Amino acid sequence: MRKAIVYIGALLILSSCTVVKEFEKVFINDPDMALESKGVDRFKSNFHSYREAASGGNGGKTGGGCGCN
Repeated sequence: MRKAIVYIGALLILSSCTVVKEFEKVFINDPDMALESKGVDRFKSNFHSYREAASGGNGGKTGGGCGCN
C-alpha cells in the first residue's frame, strides 16, 4: 500500500512538468510577466547612493556622501 502511494505521488509530481512550445514562449516573454522592483529596493538604492559618495552608480542623484543634498 505504501508503494502505491509513493508511485501515485511521484506520478502527480512528475506529470506537472511540461515542455514549452516555441509559439507559447511569446507569453513567457510578455512585459507583464517581468519582475518589478519593490519600493524597499528603490529606497535602499537611493540611501546607498547618498552614503556611498560615489556618483552615477544607479543613474540617480549625485552629491556628497554626507546625505545633505
